[in-house]
Amino acid sequence: MLKMLSKMAMCKSHGQDSSYFIGWQEYEKNPYDPLQNPSGIIQMGLAENQLSFDLIESWLTRNQDVIQFRENGGSMFRDLALFQDYHGLQAFKNVLVSFMAEIRRKKVKFDPKNLVLTAGSTSANETLIFCLAEPGEALLIPTPYYPGFDRDLKWRTGAEIVPIQCYSSNNFRITESALEEAYEQAQKRNLTVKGVFITNPSNPLGTTMSRNELNILITFAMTKNIHIVSDEIYAGTVFDSPKFVSIIEALIDRKLEKSKMWNQVHIVSSLSKDLGLPGFRVGMIYSNNETLIAAATKMSSFGLISSQTQYLLSKILGDRRFIKRYVKQNKKQLIHRREMLASGLANSGIECLDSNAGLFCFVDMRDLLNSNTFEAEMELWKKIISNVGLNVSPGSSCHCSEPGWFRVCFANMSKETLDLAMQRINNFVNSDRDIHRQQPLRFVTGAGSRRRRTIANWVVKFSSGDGRRDR
Repeated sequence: MLKMLSKMAMCKSHGQDSSYFIGWQEYEKNPYDPLQNPSGIIQMGLAENQLSFDLIESWLTRNQDVIQFRENGGSMFRDLALFQDYHGLQAFKNVLVSFMAEIRRKKVKFDPKNLVLTAGSTSANETLIFCLAEPGEALLIPTPYYPGFDRDLKWRTGAEIVPIQCYSSNNFRITESALEEAYEQAQKRNLTVKGVFITNPSNPLGTTMSRNELNILITFAMTKNIHIVSDEIYAGTVFDSPKFVSIIEALIDRKLEKSKMWNQVHIVSSLSKDLGLPGFRVGMIYSNNETLIAAATKMSSFGLISSQTQYLLSKILGDRRFIKRYVKQNKKQLIHRREMLASGLANSGIECLDSNAGLFCFVDMRDLLNSNTFEAEMELWKKIISNVGLNVSPGSSCHCSEPGWFRVCFANMSKETLDLAMQRINNFVNSDRDIHRQQPLRFVTGAGSRRRRTIANWVVKFSSGDGRRDR
C-alpha cells in the first residue's frame, strides 16, 4: 500500500506525550479563573514573565507614535509593510546587541554582524543544530533540562541527545567526570559527539553556572574539539548572586579570543523571558563563526520576525533609560515572587533548590513519594494535577536523574493566585498522606470518566518506561 504521508509526518519523536505537555493539556481543559472557575487547575507549568507588563504598557501609552508606526511626523507603515530581506532591520540588531551587553553587565561586547534573527529561541536552537550536526550525530546535555529540547533539537534535525547526568548531591552541578561519562556513553552507542548544549541560567534549576563549571566545560570542549552551545534566554532574569557569567565572558577571561574555540562557541538568546514577550517570537543566534552565521542567516528565511515587530521593539530597546529601569524593577519583582513561592512551600515542609535566576523553582518533593521511583513521582504528579489543582512539571519530564523533583513556575500569575496555590499545596501536604496515596483518581471539576481514563491510561504508559530516564 502506498504511504500517503512522509516519515517526518509519521514520526513520534516530537515529545508531545511527555508529562510536561500532558499537564498543559489537562490545564487547558479546566483552567483556573478566580470568578468563572475558582476550582480549576492553576497553571504553574508555564515559564512566562508577566510581572512587569505595567512598565511596558505605560511606555507604549507615552509613545503613541511608535504604535501608530509614525516617525518624524510621517508614516512608516508603507516601509514596514513592504518586503524585508532575512538579515533583519539594522536598527533592531543594533539595539539588540546593546541590550544583550546590558544584561551581561557590559562584560561582553556583541557585533551585530554576528547576529541572526529567528522567530523565537525554538527556531534559533533548531537552526543551530542543523548547522552543527548531521542526522545521527549527538549533543551532550546536562540533566535536568527543558523538556522541549527533545522536540527542538531532535525532531526535525535527526540529532541525538546524550545526557550528562547531574545529581542533587552537588546541586546538579556539571563535573568533569560527568562530562567524560556522557562522552563515553555516546561512543558506546557509536555516536559522533558534535558539542555540549547548556542552558545558563538553567531551566529548570533556576541557577547560573559557576566560573569553575564554565572552565571545566571549555577545557573539555577544547580537548574533544567540539562545539559549545549556550542557551542564555534567561540571562536577564538573574535576580541574586552569584552574578551571571556568559560563556563568551568565560572565554575572554581565559584570553581565548584568537583560539579555535572562539569560533566553536555559540549563544542563543531571546526576548521571551527577559522582557516577557514570548508572543512576539523574537529569538537570536550569536556566533563568531562567519560560515555558521552565513548559513543560519539563509535558514532564518523559514522563520522571520515581522518588520512591524522589529520596528516596535527597536524603539523600546532604544530607550536606554527605560530599559535600565525595567531591568532593575523586573529583578525586584522576581526576587519578591520567588520568596513568596519558597516561603509558601516551606510552610508545608517543602524545600526548593537554592536559585538566583529564572521564573521558577526546582522543588524537592521526595518526602511525598510512596517510594524512590519514577512511578511514584508520576502518581504524586497525578494527584497534584487532579486533587490539588496545580499543573507543575515533574522532574522526569526534564530527564532528572532522581525522582521527586518538580519545576514550579511563579511569574505567570497574580499574587492572589500564587497565594491560593500555596494554600492548596499546604492543605494537600497536611492531610493524611496515606489516605491520599490510596484515593482513586478524581478531578476537581468532576468532568466525568472520559478525562479520568485519559490521564490514567497515560500514567500507565509513562510508568511502563516511556518517560523514565533510561537513555
